[in-house]
Amino acid sequence: MVLALAVLMLAAAVYLAGEVVTQPSRERQRAIRRAAEYGRIRSAIVGLERLRFHERVVVPAAGSLAQIVLRLNPRLTMEAIAARLLAAGMGRSVTPTMFLAAKGALALGLGFFGLLLGGMAGGATFGFLFALILGTGGFIAPGFIVGIRIRKRRDEIRAQLPDALDLLAVSVEAGLGFDGAVEKLTEHMEGALAEEFSLTLGEIRIGESRQDALKKLAERAAAPEVASFSRAIIQADQLGISLGRILRVQAADSRLKRQALAEERAMKSPIKMLFPTVLFIFPAMFLVILGPAFINLAKLF
Repeated sequence: MVLALAVLMLAAAVYLAGEVVTQPSRERQRAIRRAAEYGRIRSAIVGLERLRFHERVVVPAAGSLAQIVLRLNPRLTMEAIAARLLAAGMGRSVTPTMFLAAKGALALGLGFFGLLLGGMAGGATFGFLFALILGTGGFIAPGFIVGIRIRKRRDEIRAQLPDALDLLAVSVEAGLGFDGAVEKLTEHMEGALAEEFSLTLGEIRIGESRQDALKKLAERAAAPEVASFSRAIIQADQLGISLGRILRVQAADSRLKRQALAEERAMKSPIKMLFPTVLFIFPAMFLVILGPAFINLAKLF
């Protein structure tokens, strides 16, 4: 026991002696390390302070929420969402992460609102039912809005395509190349089709081949007329056919298709008008015509 205590005291004495001897050097090393790390720590603190609330909180939260939505729906991919946003004309302002975060935030917000509303109206059962209905609607709503924007943009592109092809044909026949003709089109036209051609021209200028850029144009527009135009230009490049002639033929063909589409819609309109007529106009007419007769019959009986 005494021997163990003696060894312990000897070890403590050696440790204290070492601490005293090495104290100056340790203080010097600590001061050097503190001086070397001062600028990095200060710049990191300043950089963190300069970050706005949106960058420090909102962006990470949106990314986490988007990952949760992707796990809930494995069929969704970032590439497919980005393609749909581009087709809707929202690719430059809305990222796939923002879109998925909006789906999740709407689902959570409307679900919580439905829970409160249903709980106030009829208890827990109604609360969970309302939360499920409103949450599902909030999850579906962004995709539904994007689908509407895609159809509207597709119709706009179809309507603008004949005039754009005429302008391209005139520019090519005047001596410009295809890239120069597209540049003239983007200068003199506005709308969805001009934006798509501007994006295609930018892709060609950064080094992408014309064939690949035109194929991407056909995928983004998602219209048969634009796909036919892209295939015709690619074939003309490969076979050495005159672009002016091809563009004239494409313009005439797209104008005929636009006219046929307008006639088709005109023929469908009487059928579409039948349902509001039956629901809203006929009941009022029956009430005005047959109402006095029913009143007289009620007086007789």
